[in-house]
Amino acid sequence: MCTVCGCAEGNVKVEGHDHDHDHDHHHDHAHHHDHPHAHPEAQPATVVHHHYHFKHKGDVHIHYHVSGAPAPRHEQGHQHSHAHHHGHEHGHAHDHEHAHADAEGFAPEQQGEDLHYGQGPAHAHAPGMSQHKMVQIEQDILGKNNHIAEHNRAHFQADRQLVLNLVSSPGSGKTTLLTETVRRLFGQKPVAVIEGDQQTANDADRIRATGVPAIQVNTGKGCHLDAAMVDTAYHRLGLDPGGVLFIENVGNLVCPAGFDLGEAHKVAILSVTEGEDKPLKYPDMFAAADLVLINKTDLLPHLNFDLPRCIESARQVNPNIEVICLSATTGEGMDRWLEWIEQKGGALCA
Repeated sequence: MCTVCGCAEGNVKVEGHDHDHDHDHHHDHAHHHDHPHAHPEAQPATVVHHHYHFKHKGDVHIHYHVSGAPAPRHEQGHQHSHAHHHGHEHGHAHDHEHAHADAEGFAPEQQGEDLHYGQGPAHAHAPGMSQHKMVQIEQDILGKNNHIAEHNRAHFQADRQLVLNLVSSPGSGKTTLLTETVRRLFGQKPVAVIEGDQQTANDADRIRATGVPAIQVNTGKGCHLDAAMVDTAYHRLGLDPGGVLFIENVGNLVCPAGFDLGEAHKVAILSVTEGEDKPLKYPDMFAAADLVLINKTDLLPHLNFDLPRCIESARQVNPNIEVICLSATTGEGMDRWLEWIEQKGGALCA
């Protein structure tokens, strides 16, 4: 997950500074030793500073400043040169197999010709970082995120807001579906959108064109929205009580699965152009979702897509998941989707 993929590394440039901005700083400071001896288990702490800036349209742009990223440990006074030395010379290609373990002895599980890096305690792998350290970092990040998510959930429940976290891979038709959804809901009840992308306000502009308020949250190198971003954006929206808040997450079927934003439901969107085995390839996302929308069904006559197999795959991962097939372009299935929203909103206010 994104605790090891480097999604928060580096500085994100904020476009324009001709705006009033607030800052919400979260600092995690750890003690550092300046003396030269090595500690066997100690590694430099990662310090992440979040800076929230607001542009003229109310969009939120996030700076991530990361310092002290974990690095491989080196003993004092040693120089390292890494190379493979075989006790024999040969000019032919290697036909033998060997797996390399990291500093903690972790090596991928090998099944036939395939390598599996998700079998360790962290269910992931990062060069130079032990499984134990990865688990510690993930627990710390998710623990803090979940605390803010519960704060968000309390606000949403107090305001009687149905909050839906829309997740999908890029190109699923998520924004087109959302635009058509809010267009149909506009005027019936309060509706607002938080748009997540790495850059641009293109999607938020499409939503605003319908008359529905939207805030763009640009994450820079970040591959998902987190609860703190949603908290900041929500308090700037001013959505009336009893409404529906849609959160369009960054296009990614991996990292958003693990981050609770305080939403009532995760809604996974899968287009028929992506392949019916997506739920099996990305099981965490579909296991976390309450509903899967199979989009672009108007293209089915032109594709080799096994719809029953796709539904079976989703239910294999999550037996309780609901499935709605629709097309935002033709309108097929949209009424059923809106009925689902109405039902969940009514249950929330009951």
